[in-house]
Amino acid sequence: MEEIVTGRDNQRWLKMWRNDQTDFHQLKVNPLLARFWTSLNLRKHSCIFVPLCGKSLDLLWLAQQGNDVVGVELSPVAVKAFFEENHLIPRKSKSGEFTVWESGRVKILCGDFFRLAPSDLGKIDVVYDRAALTALPEALRFRYVAHLRQILPMACSIFLLTIEDARPAEEMSLLPAQNKGIDEEIKALYERHFEIDVAHTELAWEADSTHPEDSSIAVEYKVYRLIPRI
Repeated sequence: MEEIVTGRDNQRWLKMWRNDQTDFHQLKVNPLLARFWTSLNLRKHSCIFVPLCGKSLDLLWLAQQGNDVVGVELSPVAVKAFFEENHLIPRKSKSGEFTVWESGRVKILCGDFFRLAPSDLGKIDVVYDRAALTALPEALRFRYVAHLRQILPMACSIFLLTIEDARPAEEMSLLPAQNKGIDEEIKALYERHFEIDVAHTELAWEADSTHPEDSSIAVEYKVYRLIPRI
């Protein structure tokens, strides 16, 4: 059943890029990345993995900080656009099931995330997940996290950005102090293997995309630092 769901979702994703339905693409570097990345205290020349990277400008920003950056993206349209729009001339090669595009410190593996093996990535120090988890349907999120665990070193940490529905104030007051701000789904997905630190929470009012005729809804932009329990 998961293979059927994955295949259907893959086709939807590819179609969105072919039809230029990419309103989700951010035209600037994510401000929360630029603001909180240094809090990880990484060594120079760390290797950063960016799953489901699209044509994100965050890849370039991470490389400009002196890191080697490895992205994976299903759509060849998105990968080609990343290099063309940033005036980069890539080297292309084949590696197993993936087409590898490289320029400078940035490498993008074009293919299915769920087909990745540890040998495709090499030694990764940190995962930067801006929208990969939230872009996936809920039915695939446990599988996504499990696959990350399979292909990455045990000591690899995760820098996770999410957009979550805001909790009512009365509900927040009932939470144990150590769990305030940690979304229940995030706990279910990561708590067994990671210490979860909420580095930042930012409240915003936005239009409800599912009911645009209604008033705005409150959402929380969050920065999580996930430190492996080893």
